[in-house]
Amino acid sequence: MTVSRARRRRRDLTLALAAVPALVLGALTAAPAHAAPADDIRVNEVVTTGSVEDSIELYNKGASTVDVSGWILKDDSNSSKYTIAAGTTLAPGAFRAFDVHGKFGLGSSDKARLYLPDGSTLVDSHTWSSHSAPSWSRCPDGTGAFKAAAVTLGAANSCGGGGGTGPVAWPGGSTVTTADAANVFGGDLSGLHQEGDVLWAAQNSGKLWRLVRNGSGGWTPDTANGWASGKTLRFPGGSGAPDGEGVTVTGAGAAAGVFVASERNGDASGTSRLSVLRYDVAGTGSTLTAAREWNLTADLPATGSNAGFEAITWVPDTALTAAGFKDSSTGAPYAPAGYGAHGGGVFFVGVEGTGAVPGYVLQDSGAFTRVASVSTGMAGVMEVQWEPQASRLWAVCDDTCGGQHRTLKVDASGAFAVAATYARPAGMPDLNNEGFALAGADECVAGSKPVYWSDDSNTGGHALRRSTVTC
Repeated sequence: MTVSRARRRRRDLTLALAAVPALVLGALTAAPAHAAPADDIRVNEVVTTGSVEDSIELYNKGASTVDVSGWILKDDSNSSKYTIAAGTTLAPGAFRAFDVHGKFGLGSSDKARLYLPDGSTLVDSHTWSSHSAPSWSRCPDGTGAFKAAAVTLGAANSCGGGGGTGPVAWPGGSTVTTADAANVFGGDLSGLHQEGDVLWAAQNSGKLWRLVRNGSGGWTPDTANGWASGKTLRFPGGSGAPDGEGVTVTGAGAAAGVFVASERNGDASGTSRLSVLRYDVAGTGSTLTAAREWNLTADLPATGSNAGFEAITWVPDTALTAAGFKDSSTGAPYAPAGYGAHGGGVFFVGVEGTGAVPGYVLQDSGAFTRVASVSTGMAGVMEVQWEPQASRLWAVCDDTCGGQHRTLKVDASGAFAVAATYARPAGMPDLNNEGFALAGADECVAGSKPVYWSDDSNTGGHALRRSTVTC
């Protein structure tokens, strides 16, 4: 923490003790007139507190790419300066977030100001009188007033309130039961993915589990081929301990590799390492070394080291093209053939600290392209799951959001948008559920099928719970 940032935190405490003021949205400070294209760049989102505190997002509302190299971000002090790196451009409709905490902190009563490289020509600014809760977001993007909203750094702001309605009742059974024996996993069980009679589970202490049915509607560790206690994960080369949070497979199944989303190396836990790792799981050893890593850290807005990738799911190319999905990197309909060998689909990863779900083509060569930046409108995302029978993407939040679930579908514009918002089942306590998996259509009975959650806190000695959802 810098000295200036510490002073602000002390000032925040003084203000909080004095009174709790009404929420006030600061008015947008008018910028002096100057020639385009500077007029098209806007301060679009500000986050002052939370896992991605001291972040300012810019947005290009114009029709031309703008070079913002050397432009300067300031808070309410002229001595605080963050200079945007050389070679930084914003394409039309593009978002770019900047983590400024290395230069200055954003307080509870402060400003975010954008200047041209001369340091004196004001382009845009936003002023507020209380901390973001969790984000100050311009709605609509680039042109509207600022409002309190979910964090969506690097993606469109969450202005619609989750499909225009509050959460509705869970679309399935209200009864929730445990789905594991007592004290099997301990804490930290996170992402889930069901592949027929196997349930894959990622544990962020650096393990991957292969679970099989226990005969009572639940799951137990596979005792064959070295899986009885889970298998230890390693980065390529055998070093490091991936903080595995999400797990999925492609349409080719686990035989083509199991993919794990990791937010950091446990051996360097203070540094983000937003990676997708592919593991060959056919052997009998107790350790799995990644055959491939796609390190996506530099392609995404900075997050706290424990607020990065929390989830991953794979969506087949055929489903995306049939729905009219648009490739955000080209602005044209998604054309899978243009990416070479890439497993036949797009990987969508959930970012805990922002609630965003970027989508990536991960090529076999190790190259990658971000083809989507999905806003869930939630404060955090702990799991994402593709449900092929309904052609919808599930995004799940834990007790951060009261166990809220949202489904998203490709809309008329070719982008994923929130279609429905659901409360957790009535029988589910507000647990730290970081994993969620749906059974396939083959398990539908009388219009319902099983779903499962993993509780990172292992409440009551149980990490897995089961209910149903309508088919």
